[in-house]
Amino acid sequence: MCNSSPTENSSFQITRPALVSAAMRLILRPLLPLALTAAASGQLKESPLTTKPKPTIYDSVVKIECATQVPDYRTPWNSGRFSGGRGTGFLIGPNQFLTNAHVVSDARRLLITRRGSAQKHVARIKHIAHDCDLALLELEYFAPFEDLTPIEIGGMPQLESEVSTIGYPVGGDRLSVTRGVVSRIDFSSYSHSRADSHLVIQVDAAINPGNSGGPVIQGGKLAGVAFQGRTDADNVGYIIPTPVVKRFLEDIKDDEYNHYMDIGLSTFPLFNPAMRKAYKLSDDAKGILVANVVPEGPCDKVIEKGDVLLKIDSNEIDSAGNIRIGGEFVDMNEIVERKFAGDKVKLTILRGGETRDVEITLNEFPYSSIYSIRYDEQPRFTFYGGLVFQPLNFNLYASYSFDDRRLRQIYNDFISKGLFKEIEDIVVLTRVESDRLTTRMGGFTGMVVEEVNDTKIKNLNHLHEIFNTPNPPEFHVIEFNGGARPLIVPSAEAAEAQKRIMQQVGISKASRLEK
Repeated sequence: MCNSSPTENSSFQITRPALVSAAMRLILRPLLPLALTAAASGQLKESPLTTKPKPTIYDSVVKIECATQVPDYRTPWNSGRFSGGRGTGFLIGPNQFLTNAHVVSDARRLLITRRGSAQKHVARIKHIAHDCDLALLELEYFAPFEDLTPIEIGGMPQLESEVSTIGYPVGGDRLSVTRGVVSRIDFSSYSHSRADSHLVIQVDAAINPGNSGGPVIQGGKLAGVAFQGRTDADNVGYIIPTPVVKRFLEDIKDDEYNHYMDIGLSTFPLFNPAMRKAYKLSDDAKGILVANVVPEGPCDKVIEKGDVLLKIDSNEIDSAGNIRIGGEFVDMNEIVERKFAGDKVKLTILRGGETRDVEITLNEFPYSSIYSIRYDEQPRFTFYGGLVFQPLNFNLYASYSFDDRRLRQIYNDFISKGLFKEIEDIVVLTRVESDRLTTRMGGFTGMVVEEVNDTKIKNLNHLHEIFNTPNPPEFHVIEFNGGARPLIVPSAEAAEAQKRIMQQVGISKASRLEK
């Protein structure tokens, strides 16, 4: 029973302020510190702190500091600029720390600090997946972390459910916890590679610099990994869901990461009534149009341009290219996302009004990397007589912002038109160093090399071999794609200019050919 006012015997007592005279205060004042010290001393003796507090899920979250060296594609012979940053990681197994790939990309030195400690521990990258922005780190010496409990990987959070983002964002050194609500589950672009799209979860909580790589927790288990935000929206962040995490961990079980598979199709929605009628779709039928089939891709010689995809692994495809998995509508590519090289995919198609069941085998397709941002590698180049040649990729494209229309067309058509079957590299003349030999050669920069001495150039190594043959012709005749005239380089003068220009510009090596 609760009383409306406490009594003398109640366990809840109101202590009234005691009235102490001024004289008594003067007498008691010097004795108070001694009394407090004695009381504190007695309290410590009664309850000594003999054990460490039990580690919590917060203790399994670590701070990552990274010293990086970013390559310079405009001066590829240089080692690049040094930089640094920090992010978050967390323990998922014995000496296994999961984080984002973008936190540790181009790393030269990695340090991990556990919560409540100032000691930094040297770490290294064990596996990194730039296409899904995940990396697995390990420590050189794991003993100081052995008492920590790995964070268990859970399932997909539901819409409108609450999650907690844990990490070390900028603005402080201590651990930060931010709560948010799952507002969207979608198939969207991963900004780290620029060219890849996977399943993402949107939350109404900001993902700030430093938060990247931190765990997103629901019910004491991992619901995802924080990885990117939006510059055009407030309090919106994105996390990598656990299906993507699980696939990454499954892929590296053989101690090698083999990348995501691609179905090798371009598709187009089928909402237009005239288009649906032209492709013999009934009014209530669903499906998506095949706009292009990538040569040598998984669907090559099985699927044709103009086919309508109706089902993928028995999942019905709607007119926008979505399927229903686990109660949510996701892009049909989510089926392929969860598979590996050699796995089969069953497709139901409509061709010429007839329904057919076909099967494809997924295979690796390395050529598409030309559209991805490159990390953890130095730019390739060859330098000859003041001319700098480099293979075209996204990093080079972004560094120079090429305005040659033909170069852009070749770059865009490299996969879709099957140009990769004829040439391995799109070789571009990127720089012309100043010298008496190179006078009036600048008009060729930014153009694609097509032939040298009537020989079609297949890749950068091929070009390097032609320039450095033991018995060169008197002149090297360089033909460019769409060029009105060739570039003529006298071999003997180029050899002399090579040493002179390298010394003047400070070029330490004339080529870097390895990938």
